[in-house]
Amino acid sequence: MNNQTKTLLRIDASARTENSVSRQLGDRLENAISSGSPSPHITKRDVAEGLPFVNEAWIAANFTPDADRTAEHRNALSLSDALVEQLKAADTIILTTPIYNFGVPATLKAWVDMIARVGLTFRYTENGPVGLLENKRAYIVIASGGTPVGSDIDYASGYLRHIMGFIGITDVTIIAADQIMKNEDNALRARAEIDALAAAA
Repeated sequence: MNNQTKTLLRIDASARTENSVSRQLGDRLENAISSGSPSPHITKRDVAEGLPFVNEAWIAANFTPDADRTAEHRNALSLSDALVEQLKAADTIILTTPIYNFGVPATLKAWVDMIARVGLTFRYTENGPVGLLENKRAYIVIASGGTPVGSDIDYASGYLRHIMGFIGITDVTIIAADQIMKNEDNALRARAEIDALAAAA
C-alpha cells in the first residue's frame, strides 16, 4: 500500500487512548500503508486532545477577504489554516473514530468545522459547491459498541463520507468494527479487512 502513499495524515478522535478499538485498527492500517520502502511521511493529529469550536471571531475572520484580514483575524484562523494545510499536503488520510450517541465525537465535528473552508477546501459554483482536495484517498475507521454502521441510526459513517466528498475526496473506504458489545468478532473482521486491503495493494 505504501507505494501509492507519499504523505499520510492520520486523525484520531476516540476519547480513549488505551484499549480503543478504532485506534488499534488505525495502527494496523497505518502499519500496512507504511510497510516497505520508501515509507511515507506521517503527520498525526489527535483531535481528542481538544479543538476550539467555531465562534463569532472565527466566523468574522473567515468571511473577511484575505487581503483585508487584520492580525486578529489571522490569529483567529491560525489553527484552522494549519489543519487545512495538513489535509492539502496529504495524499492519503486515515481517520479513526468511535460512534458516540449515534454520531461522531464533538471534537471531530470541531475538526470538520475548522477544515470546511470556502476557497480553500471547497468553492461555490452555479451548480453548487465543488471540493478542491482532489486526487486523495481516505480510510475511515469506525468502531461502535451497539450502533450498526450503515443503519438508519448511524449518523457517523454517512456524514464523514459526505464531508470527504464535499471537500473533493471521493476515494473513501470505510472499515467498520461495529456492535462490538454484541459481537467482539466484528473487530477481528475489521482487522481481516485491513489485511486484505494490504495484500491486494
